[in-house]
Amino acid sequence: MSRGRSLVVPRPPAPLRFALPLLLLAAAGCVSTPLPHFPVPAEAAAHPSAARNLAVLGRVWGLVADQHFDPSRDAREWAAAARRLGPAAVAALDEAALYAVLRELLAPVADSHTRLLTPQEVAENRAAVRPRAGFGLVRMENEWVVSEVLPLSPAAAAGVRPGWLVRARAGAPLGLNPDFRVAAGETVEWDFLGAADHPVRLRLTAKAIRTTARREARVLSSGVVVLRFDAFDGPARRWLSARLREHRAAPGLVLDLRHNPGGETLSLGIIVGEFFPQAVDCGTFISRGGWRAAKSSWTWGSARHAGPVAILVGPGTGSAAEIFAAVLQEHGRARVVGTPTPGAVLASHFYALPDGGQLQLSREDYVTPRGRRLEGTGVLPDLEVRPTLAQLRAGEDPALAAAAAFPGAAAP
Repeated sequence: MSRGRSLVVPRPPAPLRFALPLLLLAAAGCVSTPLPHFPVPAEAAAHPSAARNLAVLGRVWGLVADQHFDPSRDAREWAAAARRLGPAAVAALDEAALYAVLRELLAPVADSHTRLLTPQEVAENRAAVRPRAGFGLVRMENEWVVSEVLPLSPAAAAGVRPGWLVRARAGAPLGLNPDFRVAAGETVEWDFLGAADHPVRLRLTAKAIRTTARREARVLSSGVVVLRFDAFDGPARRWLSARLREHRAAPGLVLDLRHNPGGETLSLGIIVGEFFPQAVDCGTFISRGGWRAAKSSWTWGSARHAGPVAILVGPGTGSAAEIFAAVLQEHGRARVVGTPTPGAVLASHFYALPDGGQLQLSREDYVTPRGRRLEGTGVLPDLEVRPTLAQLRAGEDPALAAAAAFPGAAAP
């Protein structure tokens, strides 16, 4: 936490407005750039949540002003946003109202790794548990389609299958940006089109499900090994290293990163190192002040897997998973199959907020070993394979089939 001045809202001349007490303002947290002055109605300032709200607002506003990786934002516009939205933030009567205002404040930042987490979301992340019905959806050909069903979930128990179309949730179409958040024990009625377009109506009651990233290994009839891991973290890297040693003699390896949103840069460097006999360039991270930090892979403990590698990517591939695919692609170590990735690769840090929430804030940009910026552009596959809705509904996986038949480069 940086040192800074107290946050003071002055007494304006208009009636029913006044300066918040200094004791209230001291709770806003230390930032080097103070929150701009703005008037607050007396009724709002008197509410018990006002001090907490102001503290959270001051912390979020100051962190973005001081720490966001891109300092080119017009400071006057950022100050104007605080003056415009500050009164509504202070006057928010509950958590939902406060975070709605804060998300509006952050909207102009609009990058892949800057977002707010409510205290409830922080608690769910720490416990690695959150309420879910247990199935994922993907948008294809203007339809919402079940992409996968979690084992032991309410959806699995009810018989939901990948490839089903979703017709309605609680009697209404999903729209383009559906919100699937539910509370534990909440029951929602879903309308599907199942196999042969048979209508299926199910009432699914959400339950707390562990959000531990999935890791799966299987051997195809060709002998090609498919390894799916959904995070770049300690458990995943240890699991992957063991599988690479176990399958040294495999004729080919497919790394399925289509459901991997990324993770730690430490694990990224270690996992890249599993596929090379020596350390290699993993690209460069660039901080707010323009400082450039080159990252290399690790060699200590590496499996030094030397066989051909293909990497499966898609819209669900993000952050460290995108960087991994780009690094192996640019070094000629693997071929990338699937569809372009979203380009969400900024390095970020999580900051605690005074109410128990968090601000995830982008702190560094990234360029590949060849100097290409991935943010907003992503990784382009060497072989692009776009499954059709009919293929998905039939249970086919043409991208996996293509990757298994499209061997990547072996280590030199």
